[in-house]
Amino acid sequence: MAILRIERIIYGVGDLATCTRFYDDVGLECVLTEADETVFRTPANQFVVLRKADDPRLPAACGEAQGIREMVWGMDSESGLERIRAELAKDREVQVDGEGTFHSRDVTGYAIGFTLAKATPVVAARRSTNSPGQVERYSEDVKAYGRAKPTRLIHVAMDIPGAGHEAANDFYTERLAFKPIDRPLPMGTFMQCEGDVEHHNLLLCHRPDRICTNHVALEVRDFDEVVEGGNYLTDRGWKESRRLGRHTLGSNVFRMFHAPCGGRIEYAHDMDRMGKEFKTRVWEKTPPHHLWMVKFPGDTGRE
Repeated sequence: MAILRIERIIYGVGDLATCTRFYDDVGLECVLTEADETVFRTPANQFVVLRKADDPRLPAACGEAQGIREMVWGMDSESGLERIRAELAKDREVQVDGEGTFHSRDVTGYAIGFTLAKATPVVAARRSTNSPGQVERYSEDVKAYGRAKPTRLIHVAMDIPGAGHEAANDFYTERLAFKPIDRPLPMGTFMQCEGDVEHHNLLLCHRPDRICTNHVALEVRDFDEVVEGGNYLTDRGWKESRRLGRHTLGSNVFRMFHAPCGGRIEYAHDMDRMGKEFKTRVWEKTPPHHLWMVKFPGDTGRE
């Protein structure tokens, strides 16, 4: 019953116009704009849905009303969908909508859905680079992107309470076949979908000891796009939460911004891919957040 990826995330928001402007500035394609809903699409055919927090179509919030109200996961087959439905129906309510998507809740209370993945393959052209002993670019200069155009939604991070966090993790790993990749015990669990090779598609973070959206990561083409996308958001008035850096766990280059729809968004590039032979790493002490991060004199780089 392989889960392949995040298919869509659905937010409940307070100010739909501001949140629409934010995701437009982030660089996703807007495919629907209505008075009570805006929908954005990635080139890989994943969706970010914005609805007003009091929209009756939204699942009830289990924590903060503003933020991700449902995560919908893309499955590999109809038989996989049926196995998920039967597994969840053993001990919790499962509903199916008119499009064949199953809806339920995880141990924390977050709304989760499952549908057939409808992926559009995306292959980003790699820029030619020059380095000592390896020259790829002759008689050609580099052009600015100007802003980011993310290709994929690669992971979601959700905060969970410290009490009972093991049961919250076990729900995904034991019943939905997510694989724990890194488990820094004081902090959370980085999990990989059964049908993917990303370092993580889901992070459950218990260190904040709360129920709310932590962040959403969007993959961009290269280092330059992380930098330029962040510069564009800064120019548009959005507030940075973590400056340009490279993570320790996952290894990706990142830049993060506060999102008016709840939590943060992360531009990510060059994340680790982990084969199925990889053995879960358990950390008694949480590794440093980053290998490096841009700093100015007298500060930590975190705002």
